[in-house]
Amino acid sequence: MAGLCEGRVVVVTGGGRGLGREHCLLFAKEGAKVVVNDLGGSVSGEGAELSPAQQVVKEITAAGGQAVANGDDISDFNGAGRMIQQAIDTFGGLDVLVNNAGILRDKMMVNMTMAEWDAVIKVHLTGTFCPMHHAANYWRQNAKNGGTNDGRIINTTSISGLFGNPGQLNYAAAKAGIAAMTIVASRELSRLNVTCNAISPGAFTRMTENLMPKRDLKPGEFDRQNPANVSPMVVWLGSAESKDVTGRVFETMNGGFGTYNGWERAAREKFDRRLDPKEMGPIVTRMLEQTHPLQKIG
Repeated sequence: MAGLCEGRVVVVTGGGRGLGREHCLLFAKEGAKVVVNDLGGSVSGEGAELSPAQQVVKEITAAGGQAVANGDDISDFNGAGRMIQQAIDTFGGLDVLVNNAGILRDKMMVNMTMAEWDAVIKVHLTGTFCPMHHAANYWRQNAKNGGTNDGRIINTTSISGLFGNPGQLNYAAAKAGIAAMTIVASRELSRLNVTCNAISPGAFTRMTENLMPKRDLKPGEFDRQNPANVSPMVVWLGSAESKDVTGRVFETMNGGFGTYNGWERAAREKFDRRLDPKEMGPIVTRMLEQTHPLQKIG
């Protein structure tokens, strides 16, 4: 039986470990040809080694799949371009881009340095834009040349960016930006037959092991925090079946799945004159009575 993504060419950033590794393995199992990108750095983004990506490639090829490793820095414009070009040169095209790579440098705002802010924004936000830019240009040129696209972009946001989490101002800002980028990209790319969606994952990985309680699983118990639980949604979004789904954010955590609604107007009052600031108190009170309380993580 053919896999769900049979013959599709997929690029996964941060594919050497954690969630990215599981995405790569499942895409390959479903018949995709995979470019496993990983700079091989630490959780905080320091250092580099290609071996994590190479190990995933080794696992895929040993199982009869097709994959190549890539060690480019996806937050570098030219590096991201080389990664996309490698997929095209190696496998003849590009169908799916999964932006998964990320780092953490958590600090309370009053203690956060510019270096800690810049590093996280660069990897998450710039590191999502650069691959998207080069992939979109490939699909645009393909359409101009008379080709047919069935493209997919799957970005990675976070509940920290959707709801806010103290100690993660840099990370939350980047992840909220990625959710907004997803919506904009979905609208810009629809004419090219390319969809763009995002996931908000939750799993026990090296990035979250210090943020989540220690697991104490009984024999045979389903591990709700296994990162492999997230990948079925990612692979489905990368398949031909998802062609009518775009601009959405999906929750993929705790062994389940969900959908999110973004910013939506809860209340509005309109006036035919300029108001005095002293009049605003009762107006704001009335509007907040029609607005849901701020949702918190947990």
